[in-house]
Amino acid sequence: MTYTREVGERLRRVRLDRGLSLQDVERTSKGRWKAAVVGSYERGDRNITATRLLELAEFYGVTPGDVLPGESPVRQPEEATGIVLDLQRLEELGDRWRALRRYCESIQVQRGDFNRRVLSVRGDDLRALAVIQDVTPDDLLEELRELGVLEEG
Repeated sequence: MTYTREVGERLRRVRLDRGLSLQDVERTSKGRWKAAVVGSYERGDRNITATRLLELAEFYGVTPGDVLPGESPVRQPEEATGIVLDLQRLEELGDRWRALRRYCESIQVQRGDFNRRVLSVRGDDLRALAVIQDVTPDDLLEELRELGVLEEG
């Protein structure tokens, strides 16, 4: 099963746990979330951007971790604090990494951390970054390690 499809299943589970139909989502969001679009995210037929995923989680009143796959994080929180991305190296990579770089920038803004050289990545952040790249968190870590972006403490 693809990571996109797993995200979709989690989105569906959260929606159903709230007792909402797709039409309820469209109606209560005043049309911001179209039933057909949310349904396509849930089926994994359409990729959801990290921004939209975070917005939809907020609409449902859950944390981003609640809509990301995995019953438990790939890394325990104390291990996740040891994951540091070299933002300068990440900037050198091509367009394939543009969305991931933008998300890292949004994490920096949210935290008020404008170091611009490195970014410490937490468990939920790691899972969101994996969604952006449409890979599992473990696969993302491996690729970032191979590219010289990952600095593990």
